[in-house]
Amino acid sequence: MVSTARVILHLDMNSFFASVEQAHDPSLKGIPMAVAGNPKERRGILVTCSYEARALGIYTTMTVGEAKRLCPDLVLVPPDHEKYRIASSAVFDLLRTYTDLVEPVSIDEAYIDITAIGGLTDAVNIASDMQTRLLQELDLPCSIGIAPNKFLAKTASDMKKPMGITILRKREVEAVLWPLPVIDMHGIGKSTEKKLHALGIQTIGDLAVSDEIKIKSVLGKNGLRLLLRANGIDERAVDPEAAEERKSVGSSTTLVIDETDRNACLKIFNKLAASVAKRLDNRQLAGTVVMIQLRTADWRNQTRSRTVLNPLYKEQDIYKEAASLFNKYWDGEPIRLLGVTVSNVIPMHELHEQLSFYNFEKHAKEEQMDSLLSQLEQKFGPGSVKRGNV
Repeated sequence: MVSTARVILHLDMNSFFASVEQAHDPSLKGIPMAVAGNPKERRGILVTCSYEARALGIYTTMTVGEAKRLCPDLVLVPPDHEKYRIASSAVFDLLRTYTDLVEPVSIDEAYIDITAIGGLTDAVNIASDMQTRLLQELDLPCSIGIAPNKFLAKTASDMKKPMGITILRKREVEAVLWPLPVIDMHGIGKSTEKKLHALGIQTIGDLAVSDEIKIKSVLGKNGLRLLLRANGIDERAVDPEAAEERKSVGSSTTLVIDETDRNACLKIFNKLAASVAKRLDNRQLAGTVVMIQLRTADWRNQTRSRTVLNPLYKEQDIYKEAASLFNKYWDGEPIRLLGVTVSNVIPMHELHEQLSFYNFEKHAKEEQMDSLLSQLEQKFGPGSVKRGNV
């Protein structure tokens, strides 16, 4: 009989925005720091903060003024959402090297179904390998929950932070979850908590054994879903298509040695461009922004990008832009990681060239030139006439 058992991971990046800033600027590591909406305004809000800051009582949504009173030495950094988007894309690209069953649910978390890749017997090693690679290749920490369904996996990933790996089995629900107050249950906010309290339901255990009709009368179908989850039941599949349409497609690799040879780096860019082109083709996408990522041997991250007129999807076009960016901006420092991302993507079926008057004239002239070259080659032989550089 075929087993219907599943193994689902919930991967949650730890203090994601702060961790990305620390990866880009190692001087921010090991100190109380926070990303704030407006660091200069004492009324600005903290978007996230490092675990060193949290240890001092600082938390997300605290005002800059309150945080500074608690920790005058708190280092504040303005948010850089493009930087976080690029890092997020790199995280999901890495996870997809294990399986296509990856469902991003926000910029910094995802569900991964590892059942078919050995999860039933080797879940902890798979999760540990993911965690290690994310730290080594992207310098980003995460926590991972391992469970037979999404709800329990999400619950497990919250149990140990940072850098935790936690298993939560269905048989452990009664002992681990039932004693907790309902507000601690994923999917229950203050409003729902208030309604449950009005029914005399204080703990997750109370919810698990409550009357279905009563719950549905107050919370509707969502109440029944919460009741099932309080009993550790969640049949939702990991669905890669359920996430928002991806805004970028990328590929990166950590090098075996600190590379200083330009041609060797360009060969790697060629492979990365091929990988990105294949993923674009699989998803039938094309994009107008090409970005390269460099991480030097001393772990400094650099990104450079270029916007092109016509959306790219072919390997040679992606490589051409990536190589051009690399040749222009690389200063010869030893390289530890290289990456290529195509962003600002659109579906292939929407792909069409919008020509300005200038471009129309340019393309019309190119067509005339191609026709003339063809006629001359027919007369004098193939390769007898070549285009010159203007």
